[in-house]
Amino acid sequence: GFIMDEDSKPLLGSVRAGEYYTDSLDPKQRRPFHVEPRNIVGDAQEQVSAEAAALSSRVHYYGRLTASSDRLLVPPDHVIPSPEDIYVYSPLGTAFKVQGGDSTAKNPSIVTVFAIWNTMMGTSILSMPWGIKQAGFTLGIIIIVLMGLLTLYCCYRVLKSTKSIPYVDTSDWEFPDVCKYYFGGFGKWSSLVFSLVSLIGAMVVYWVLMSNFLFNTGKFIYSELICPYPNLDPDGDSSTHQYYVSENSTGQVFDLWWSKTNTIPLYLIVLLLPLLNFRSASFFARFTFLGTLSVVYLIFLVTYKAIRLGFHLDFHWFDSSMFFVPEFRSLFPQLSGVLTLAFFIHNCIITLMKNNRHQENNVRDLSLAYLLVGLTYLYVGVLIFAAFPSPPLSKECIEPNFLDNFPSSDVLVFVARACLLFQMTTVYPLLGYLVRVQLMGQLFGDHYPGFLHVFILNILVVGAGVLMARFYPNIGSIIRYSGALCGLALVFVLPSLIHLTSLNRRGELRWPSAVFHGFLVLLGVANLFGQFFM
Repeated sequence: GFIMDEDSKPLLGSVRAGEYYTDSLDPKQRRPFHVEPRNIVGDAQEQVSAEAAALSSRVHYYGRLTASSDRLLVPPDHVIPSPEDIYVYSPLGTAFKVQGGDSTAKNPSIVTVFAIWNTMMGTSILSMPWGIKQAGFTLGIIIIVLMGLLTLYCCYRVLKSTKSIPYVDTSDWEFPDVCKYYFGGFGKWSSLVFSLVSLIGAMVVYWVLMSNFLFNTGKFIYSELICPYPNLDPDGDSSTHQYYVSENSTGQVFDLWWSKTNTIPLYLIVLLLPLLNFRSASFFARFTFLGTLSVVYLIFLVTYKAIRLGFHLDFHWFDSSMFFVPEFRSLFPQLSGVLTLAFFIHNCIITLMKNNRHQENNVRDLSLAYLLVGLTYLYVGVLIFAAFPSPPLSKECIEPNFLDNFPSSDVLVFVARACLLFQMTTVYPLLGYLVRVQLMGQLFGDHYPGFLHVFILNILVVGAGVLMARFYPNIGSIIRYSGALCGLALVFVLPSLIHLTSLNRRGELRWPSAVFHGFLVLLGVANLFGQFFM
């Protein structure tokens, strides 16, 4: 019945010029079939030219072969039209386009290391000083180092997971495919769901931050340029007081219409909702270098402020004083939750590493990238925490987004906010595109099933962002909840279980390994529960 069924289908149904025709070659590998407008002869009956028909029947022919002998007779690349753009992303970092295929130039190690650094580094860097404050200074530094090592090990496990599968060509597999191989449909769906959680969590954080940056940028422009108020600081030396967030009297009408929680999250809809509905995201992928620029500028800003302010530290091991927090605090799971997302690149590390020229150096390059990211987080977190002027202010005043501790009139911080605002405006549609590809690709087998489907999905995602920015704009908490939730599955549980399962199938499972990986699973669970009970 299978072949009859296949035969009764038209080769190319009604394929209009420039639309996709997705022929499922095999469930794992769907690529859009694109009929060039010049291939279409006559418009009355929408007949298909000989060239397109031949290509289509060839694809069908390989499709039949593939159905019988799973991966061995996959159509060669010259038969299949080029694949969808592949994007690599870390939820709070950036996302960028990977040039697929084997023909492309392989990257030297230094390029790979910086690609990982650039992808992983992101907005979670703004929460590091707050995280260190929640855990205590000493414990905070220890936790950043330990979480870096743990997530690195789990990432190494993900990277190695495709190598341990025998008799199967895993060259174009991603982590969900590995989960599917070991745990069937459940594995694939769970990895997909948690990866969506991390993405939507990131999009919500972006909405909150963009509202914040737009608010402060607009306030700066209004109060400094359009309607400046007299300088209240005759000496011009405001270095000691620059942490006091002075509420400049910008005028009541302005404050009514330019409100961080009441109006601006709604203004952003006008800017961002149209950008989410583009069919392809390749335009936004060109701006990924902005991520690197804004992180470099943040490092400069942090260094400059620390030099201006000096260090203000006072050590108490377990008790709070008026201006200082203890070195060890019971709130430390809040930092480990944030770090799970800050060090999260497990969903795309396999793709990132494919383009490395010397595959034998993969582990070294991955470790170097993690070292760089960990050092960047430590640098920003420690310097801002140490330089925070206590007294007069308590360290408890450090905000989940440390830029909030500077007034909107600070010029250097204004530049940082403006850069980040522009960078996030370009990354947000990319993240939206990834949510759409993952969700629509699984549900409908097509990345763009129709304008209405996509529009409804985008309304839901944007609505989540608006509600959070309106009622609960604490990015530290949003990051730690979504980090601990998606980290539970994608960082701790799935990589460990896959490793144990593959050892068990080869009969190489020993006690030390079982105990260690069981401990990792427990850590992931404890990390999630700690978010609710600490």
